[in-house]
Amino acid sequence: MTARAELIAAAAATIAQGSQSFAAASKLFAPATRERAWLLYAWCRAADDMTDGQELGHGAVAPADPVATQLELGALTAAALDSDADVPLPFAALRQVARETAMPREFIADHLAGFALDADDWRPDSTEDLLRYCYHVAGTVGCMMAVVMGVDPADEDTLDRACDLGLAFQLANIARDIVPDAEVGRCYIPAQWLAEEGLCAADLTEPHHRPALARIAGRLVALSRPYRASARIGAARLPGRSRLAVLAADAIYGTIGERVAARGVRAWDQRVRISTAGKLALFVSAAGRGVLTPADSPRTGLWTRPI
Repeated sequence: MTARAELIAAAAATIAQGSQSFAAASKLFAPATRERAWLLYAWCRAADDMTDGQELGHGAVAPADPVATQLELGALTAAALDSDADVPLPFAALRQVARETAMPREFIADHLAGFALDADDWRPDSTEDLLRYCYHVAGTVGCMMAVVMGVDPADEDTLDRACDLGLAFQLANIARDIVPDAEVGRCYIPAQWLAEEGLCAADLTEPHHRPALARIAGRLVALSRPYRASARIGAARLPGRSRLAVLAADAIYGTIGERVAARGVRAWDQRVRISTAGKLALFVSAAGRGVLTPADSPRTGLWTRPI
């Protein structure tokens, strides 16, 4: 099997190229947690790239046979988890982190189900459908990251709140990428929302529909806010450095969503990004928030992952 040090080095290179925001936030973790976060990211990135026919999130070209690609993804993942057979580095990274943390298999399976939805060109009809999709592609990652950070897999409430952060991240991403996604034939806006605006998926690339898109983006960001608030309650239960990293990531992705909403019709003139200086400022604000303990409150009214 591949040595752990080699897996860590490969995973570090992957996250540095694949997600600047996650890479920046991960530096706040304690070393062992940071390495495990990188290992998990390497597998998630590889699975996403296989599904979309891209490299490190760029240059997407739809696979010639999406069904075969998903079967290969599932088989490689199973081989990594159930054997010591040689597998590509990202799958060996998953094997390493799963064994070190006793990662619940259902989170991995549910995350794979999200890639299958994308491969099948699935589209949501309702808000419920949208949140279920967000769970599969991002809420599961929140749950897996919580386990990486030492949360007991039996602590369902904290896992729900970790899932909430993943949902919020994904809603912000969808808002930011409404137009770029539409340009490659993807639509994650519920059909019911589109109908309320008198739109269909084919309309999302048309500039004269930007006022409607701005309203939809604002709706997505508004939907994300109570999930972010719930996640901050869960973050307060984490060890100090993990708490800071989670709050920093929340600040970065939350700011992305809020900037999309604030820009209105101009939100898609250029991709919303946070500068290095901006991230540093958000880290400082996250550190200040990290010393406070938010009042605990139930997750009343929030979508809850299947158990």
